Amino acid sequence: MLLGMDTITLSGVEAALRASWGVDTCAPEDVPKWHPGNPARGQCGVTALVVHDLFGGDLVCGEVRVEGEVVDYHWWNRFGQGIEIDLTREQFGPGESVGPGEVVVRPPGPPGHCREQYQLLRRRVFARLGPAGAGSPGTHQGEEDHLGDTAGHTTLV
Repeated sequence: MLLGMDTITLSGVEAALRASWGVDTCAPEDVPKWHPGNPARGQCGVTALVVHDLFGGDLVCGEVRVEGEVVDYHWWNRFGQGIEIDLTREQFGPGESVGPGEVVVRPPGPPGHCREQYQLLRRRVFARLGPAGAGSPGTHQGEEDHLGDTAGHTTLV
């Protein structure tokens, strides 16, 4: 990065994400469980995509289990040297566990499930970040992306 240019930090992105989450950015299937006391609920797929837009890296998906039964999938990010960033892990309550994740390649093309939620969250976060977010190396400018059906996982975004 050149001197004098705005920069983004993970803490700045995290603050922008948390300030941008709402029931309107929540995955539809999680809306009944979303509330202001647990704003991360249902935000994992869209959040992982926005982090990927900004920083690149890998998208990771793991099974969510309750009493041993798979009930959902959880998404987060992985960067070089195995560093994992999961900004929505706190959404899970007692009895919910997330298994180990697998890297999922982000397919190009229009979003599938959660298209509007992703676009809304992305707009809010990029507006909060200002010019620093607009030229980020992982940004898919002009391209609306999604997480699709890969490796047998449910389409989340």
